[in-house]
Amino acid sequence: MSLLEIEDYRLAFDGFEGRAHVLDGISLSVEAGEAVGVVGETGCGKSVLARSILRLNPAPPARVTGGAIRYDGADILAMDKAALRRMRGSDIGMVFQDPVTYLNPVFTIGQQMAEVLRAHDRRLSRAAIRARSVALLESVRLPEAGALLGRYPHELSGGMRQRVLIAEALAGNPRLLIADEPTTALDVTIQRQVLALIADLVRRMGLTLILISHDLGVIGAICRRIVVMYAGNIVEDAPAEALFGRPLHPYTRGLLAAIPDLKRPDHLPASIPGSIPNLRQPPPGCRFHPRCPLAMPVCAKVKPVLAPAGDEASHRVACHAVATGTALGAAVPSAVPA
Repeated sequence: MSLLEIEDYRLAFDGFEGRAHVLDGISLSVEAGEAVGVVGETGCGKSVLARSILRLNPAPPARVTGGAIRYDGADILAMDKAALRRMRGSDIGMVFQDPVTYLNPVFTIGQQMAEVLRAHDRRLSRAAIRARSVALLESVRLPEAGALLGRYPHELSGGMRQRVLIAEALAGNPRLLIADEPTTALDVTIQRQVLALIADLVRRMGLTLILISHDLGVIGAICRRIVVMYAGNIVEDAPAEALFGRPLHPYTRGLLAAIPDLKRPDHLPASIPGSIPNLRQPPPGCRFHPRCPLAMPVCAKVKPVLAPAGDEASHRVACHAVATGTALGAAVPSAVPA
């Protein structure tokens, strides 16, 4: 049994202009110890999917319209508030993308760490909380952790604040860590440090990881399996080596073609024409077909099923062009993340 199982999950947001079908039949399983990357353009539903695992999407306006999410066999969608509270942080930890938003500016780092630790164990003494807080901050390679407890978020750099969020996510000793674009607000040098830290923590603590990003380079640096999302659908799911070496879905190929090739500075990255559709009125059939260079008449009528590509059971793709062999002879982009 997989550690996390998402089966035909559907989520919509109700608004004044109508219902937006943000997630449309997501099916995904994650094995214990896996490092899975979820990638796609902004607005593809990556963060909404991450929040769905912990039931953090506010309802209303969010409305689950179908499917199931199970963690270690337990039905998350059926849990009451007390069970959810016990699971959050203790079983599944989450690192959010903007530490400025998730760290309270009027409380010290020590006060915020203490609040997180007390949520997991009310019996902890002040001395135990301080010792545990220092140990957690040291585990994410923050210097002078004891002195750091008395400082406020604005006194820390962006990279330090992100490390504090990671420490808080690890406070309950979770088995599954979800990192939602944890390097978006950081410069390139600090991005690499944070990614290396996450990879090291996953290895040392035996964590299962779901890493969400719009950057295939970030995903490729850590994850051994990559899930590509587009407009609320999973369009490709493959081992990282297979996806970079032989991408099948036209959208995945477009994402790879948009990566600058440092070995060919005169080669301009390609862009994917058009934009993500309005999910209040999504196009029929394949949601990518209005932008797809390989679109066929069937693409506008029938939604493709995520299925193994030929004999490659670990490489799944939802594309009529792939199913009919039309996409297999197309050129593969040369820009592959280092």
